[in-house]
Amino acid sequence: MDFIILSSTIQSEVPATARAPQPTEEEQGLWHRYAFGNEVFDAGIDHTAAEAEERKRLEREANDFDLWHGADFLPEEDPNDGELLLDELEQDDILSELLRNARLNAPDAADLLAEEPRGASEPKIGDAWSPYESKMMFLLDTLDNLPRMRVSNSLMNVFLWILREGGARDVPSLYHLRKVQASLRKSTGVPTTQHKSPKGNIYSMNDPRTLVAMDWANPAVCNHIRRYPVIPRNGVISEVYHAQKWRKDVDRHTLSPMYDAGNCHYYIDEVARLKNGTFVIPVRWLEDEDGNVCADSYAVMFDQQCVANVVDSETIVVQASDFQNNFLDLKDMSLLPTWSSQAIESGHPARMPNPDRALAEGDPLYTSWIDVFGDDVSGNRSKSWNKHLNIYINHRNLPRKFLQQEFHTHFVSTSPVASITEQFHGIKQVIESTHKKPVKVRHGTSGTQMRFKINVNCGPGDNPVQSEVCGHIGVNGNQLCRKCHAGGTHEVKASDEGFHSLFEPGKGRSAEEIVSEVEYQVQLACLGIAQHVQNQQTKTGIKDAYTQYWIDYLIDRARTLHKEHPGRTTADIQVELLTWVQEHKSEIYNPFLKLDGFDAAVDTPVEILHTILLGIVKYLWHGSHTTWTVNQKQIYSVRLQSTDTSGLSIHAIRANYIMQYANSLIGRQFKTIAQVNVFHVYDLVDPIRFLLTKAVGELTALLWMPEIPNMEEYLSDVEIAAANVLDLFALIDPSKMTSKLKLHLLVHLKADILRFGPLVGVATETFECFNAIFRFCSIYSNHLAPSRDIAFQLASQEVLKHRLTGGWWPARDGEWKRPGPSVRNFMQDHPTLQAHLGWTRNETPVNGSFRLEPLKRDASQKVESRKCIPWLQTQGAKAVNSSEGIESQWMACRFAIAGSGDECLVGSWVFATSPFNSRQSVTGRIIEILAESEGKRAVVVVDVFEVRSTRHEIFGMPMLARRDEETVYVVIPSTNIGFLYNVQHDCPLAKCTASGKQPLMQERVESGLFKSYMEHKPIERFVVNTHGFHNAHRLRMVLERSLVVPILLYPLEIRKAKHTEIARSLQATQKAKHEARAARKKKEPMSAVDNAGSVIPTKRMRSEMEAEADDTEMATQA
Repeated sequence: MDFIILSSTIQSEVPATARAPQPTEEEQGLWHRYAFGNEVFDAGIDHTAAEAEERKRLEREANDFDLWHGADFLPEEDPNDGELLLDELEQDDILSELLRNARLNAPDAADLLAEEPRGASEPKIGDAWSPYESKMMFLLDTLDNLPRMRVSNSLMNVFLWILREGGARDVPSLYHLRKVQASLRKSTGVPTTQHKSPKGNIYSMNDPRTLVAMDWANPAVCNHIRRYPVIPRNGVISEVYHAQKWRKDVDRHTLSPMYDAGNCHYYIDEVARLKNGTFVIPVRWLEDEDGNVCADSYAVMFDQQCVANVVDSETIVVQASDFQNNFLDLKDMSLLPTWSSQAIESGHPARMPNPDRALAEGDPLYTSWIDVFGDDVSGNRSKSWNKHLNIYINHRNLPRKFLQQEFHTHFVSTSPVASITEQFHGIKQVIESTHKKPVKVRHGTSGTQMRFKINVNCGPGDNPVQSEVCGHIGVNGNQLCRKCHAGGTHEVKASDEGFHSLFEPGKGRSAEEIVSEVEYQVQLACLGIAQHVQNQQTKTGIKDAYTQYWIDYLIDRARTLHKEHPGRTTADIQVELLTWVQEHKSEIYNPFLKLDGFDAAVDTPVEILHTILLGIVKYLWHGSHTTWTVNQKQIYSVRLQSTDTSGLSIHAIRANYIMQYANSLIGRQFKTIAQVNVFHVYDLVDPIRFLLTKAVGELTALLWMPEIPNMEEYLSDVEIAAANVLDLFALIDPSKMTSKLKLHLLVHLKADILRFGPLVGVATETFECFNAIFRFCSIYSNHLAPSRDIAFQLASQEVLKHRLTGGWWPARDGEWKRPGPSVRNFMQDHPTLQAHLGWTRNETPVNGSFRLEPLKRDASQKVESRKCIPWLQTQGAKAVNSSEGIESQWMACRFAIAGSGDECLVGSWVFATSPFNSRQSVTGRIIEILAESEGKRAVVVVDVFEVRSTRHEIFGMPMLARRDEETVYVVIPSTNIGFLYNVQHDCPLAKCTASGKQPLMQERVESGLFKSYMEHKPIERFVVNTHGFHNAHRLRMVLERSLVVPILLYPLEIRKAKHTEIARSLQATQKAKHEARAARKKKEPMSAVDNAGSVIPTKRMRSEMEAEADDTEMATQA
């Protein structure tokens, strides 16, 4: 800056008539010698010129690193604001090094931001990479929006510099890249809007309508969207849309209201004529697994006078292909029936035409259901807690195999200050807007314009969040359950009847009942007496955290009015405040409780991650390991590390870590413990705790089943397993039943499974995994507007995913566009990019396919040629059904694919179709996998075992043994393998010990130390692990039911008496504790300070207000 000012003040003063002086004789001689090469002039280094050159180089490199921009493109919706870029510039180590090398002081950052680089090239838009101007721009935008690999501005600058130095073409400046990204966000992005909650907190939200519309407009997704409740094939329930909520429970008007027959639309509640001439009124549209549509319908019957009556006492199923004329057709043809008085009184004609027909304006109209997940998350990757309250959604019309991918988890909003219910207030407004103005979208494959509404399916989350959603007082309240009225005071819960009531569902709560109770509490608050409200909340268990803010405000306002106007009655003040409440009721009450189609009390299902793994299993684990000695811990650690994990689909077991950090385990470690612990603690815990270990293992295996083939049997098994877990916990520690909500929630498993299907479908693990993506976006916010910055970045990621999968979007001119072919085909050809984006190809492995063993290298590191072996030298030649040619050539395989999609290796235990009888199955251990030398087919050699007819005497599981102690091999085509399952050696019978020693590897080398491992004795008896999650549903289908059905610990006729016995032991314990506390208090000296006199005036004023309020309250109740 000083150099610029100095240069501007220098004046060149040259006289107009100045004459050049004549050279002297000595100077003439000097020039003569120079002309003939006898003299060389050297004036030394021109430091001014050198510094000028350095300055030019600095400018060039600053242009390369795009240091001159940042403040020129600050639209409202762009996260790369000047402050963030300024902050990065001030901390940019590369710039500092450049400045030091140039021997210049750091320029002012504001000056850098204010200057425009020259020579920026105009965009060259090509159809192949549209909407990008080049492949380079596409790749850079993709790199910048990878969910788990966030790139800062400084690092992006380095990338751009490297690309330029490497001679890459079309490399933009950072400024131009950000400008293009901002333009793409405006034209193709997810709208991010700023909201103010009723409490005054500011937060930003990504529009859920656009997030759902992207699924409909995406050719890779739209054909998998289910428009109606689905009739499951063979009655196997595996999805939410198979279950009772969509099929029976929910108001049918919230479901998709119409069927698109191409040239006409059929709506529910409208009369239609079938091809056979009969009339029906469809009331709920359904579809089967193949997409064939049908309808639950009321039959329309005509009497002799041709007067129509609706048979609405039952429904009939009518195929959509049987419909011929819709309501409008019948109206045009003057064929609408004359309705009977009974039909008119029932309201059927009044519902015709369906109001949704006018909303659709001739377009197909459907309903999209979403799950709304809320959680408190740290925005930091370090241990420092940076609280954010987040809301994510997913599209429940999609199959679970899609929703278990991070790709289909969508961020909606976050805030460090606004609660989840506050943020949902804005989301609710958006959802309800679709009911009045459905969202238009272009279908991703058919190209037709359609519309959709949005409804909320359920609210998964941990128990505190679900209590907040339900307006519940929380797990520490006397009424501890958000779903029912179970509970009471400590004395009630410890009584005989009260204790037993915790083992059964109480009277169910509902959103309507909760709202009514909250409204009553608001009325009490208008009296100005806080204690009355608190008493009511304690009594009912309803204390809505959202409305509590307004309750506190109303109490303070009532007191203020009493002080300011002593002459006014309490009833008069209450009327004034209730008038204000009525005017602002949409802002005062919990939006979750006021949402149509969503009942917070029943639509917050038991969440198996937090309730089962981080609850039940954690309680069991803590009660087990805390009593162990050092020697017992060592025994357990060795046993756990020696677990055969084939068929378990769990992470690698790190037994020493689990034992070292036994009090700090996370969900995946508890998932391992639940599946295998029973095999390792049988002699390390007392008998009752071991029974509890078996009961918990049975229950968890049932709850993680992804399919329910027989709902009646399944629910019976879950009820028995849950009852056993509760009874055993009560035996070990009765106080757990009165204080731990997670135990009581087990009694609600049956209702939630009926309503939502398998509970793995509403588990939160995918949402919890998405928290990592959220943190990557949070750490690059400048934290001045974290909600906005994070929403912008995650919106950019959504748009990138949409473009990469070929999705359509509306342009400004109203036309729908999609990316160029190179963009939409790019991800399919690059599996690495798919992994980074959380996208998984939903391609089922081909049953019976195989992979050959990899080729080995010889001593000279050359790849050896593949060797074939004759059949006679294989294990298959020893099989009882060996029928291959003796000289036929075979190759060893690494694995074969089972019908379940499992990779079955040598040593895997499998069930397969018997080679002797296709209606029977055989089981055993694979000892060899062979493929023909031509590579067309493969066979598996199985060492056959027999499932014993009785359970294991210790583990209570099915046993495997050889028939008559004889080794039998069978050859099975690889296409006949059914599924993989987990088996453990019968160590208690064989008395296996940790007698094995093997080198301890450290840093990939042998350390010279040794570690112990379990050496299995040569006894060929094994135990089928029915606690394993993987293929648990398939295993239960092939085994005899008597071997897997849970056995009730206490028969129903004596169970209540047993609970009474346990309750009395709890009463005795509590009485002893109470007496001990009373004895301690007697020993404590009495306090000499009495402050009662200082509060007498306040008490007198309060007593007068309470007396008047009591009268008003009695009048209100009357």
